[in-house]
Amino acid sequence: MTEKKAEVFELNNGTLVVKISNWGATITSLLLPDVHGNVADVVLGFDSLDSYLKGNAPYFGCIVGRVANRIKEGKFTLKGVEYSLPINNPPNSLHGGNKGFDKVLWDVAERKDGETPSITFKYHSPDGEEGYPGDVNVTATYSLTSSMTLRLDMEAVPKNKATPINLAQHTYWNLAGHNSGDILNHSVQILANHITPVDQNSIPTGEIMPVKDTPFDLTTAKKIGSTIGHVPGGYDHNYILDFGEEKLGLKHVARVRDPTSTRVLNVWADVPGVQFYSANYVDGVVGKGGAIYGKHAGLCLETQGFPNAINQPNFPSVVVEPGEKYRHTMLFEFSLGE
Repeated sequence: MTEKKAEVFELNNGTLVVKISNWGATITSLLLPDVHGNVADVVLGFDSLDSYLKGNAPYFGCIVGRVANRIKEGKFTLKGVEYSLPINNPPNSLHGGNKGFDKVLWDVAERKDGETPSITFKYHSPDGEEGYPGDVNVTATYSLTSSMTLRLDMEAVPKNKATPINLAQHTYWNLAGHNSGDILNHSVQILANHITPVDQNSIPTGEIMPVKDTPFDLTTAKKIGSTIGHVPGGYDHNYILDFGEEKLGLKHVARVRDPTSTRVLNVWADVPGVQFYSANYVDGVVGKGGAIYGKHAGLCLETQGFPNAINQPNFPSVVVEPGEKYRHTMLFEFSLGE
């Protein structure tokens, strides 16, 4: 058997060109035309896989798990057993621990070319990995389902023990181009009337807060730069997806627009929340083509179960029992113009 190595694979349907690595099932590049036909790479990342392998990326483009976001003090109790996880974001455990799904080599299970090119990655997470219970088999399929749509289907099946599972896709988007500076000119609409407010350690307090009359109100499109100054530290909050249209069983999560290129991204998903993150902690990262990514160089829309849900009985459960299947589908639908 040949030794597995980190590689980059391309999905190309003639309009969208997406590059994805089996290291962390990571989107490393997405080329997108604007109204004038100018093509830009709208994803923050690195030219070489070495930078990802060395752990230089603040979760650029990857799939995070076994549990995305923060778990309070890295502890939870399930079926009467207390589990302790690595504290990699003191005082909490973040995005699966020291070596989450973003820092492992996935298997390439299937590749298809043609009109709807796709690639399927598989990963086996063993019992006890990063402190989590039970063996879990995970698959992630990226596909170009239309000329301007990237779809991601994630599934995870626990084999022998109940375990929390909450996968998220962590791409940093900049629709003006990855090297175009900050995203403060982008407008964002998030189809959510409520957020889960957090304490000083970024852990949800358990309450459900209406966004009305607060800087978190993105129910109608707002320029990020016009509201971010009223959010201490910037946006890094879980929005509860509670209104908006549906299609293909997916909820409309968010709409992002860059006014200069008029590129638009609509995100759809079938999970209860989305973490809106405005890259507050990105600081002088040297990215593709020598671009320097500073604060707010991109934005993340991480569709997810709620943060610390395993310790919050009033949040939707993220526990998956053996024999059950965790499923999470996202659409990244690009368009131009209005």
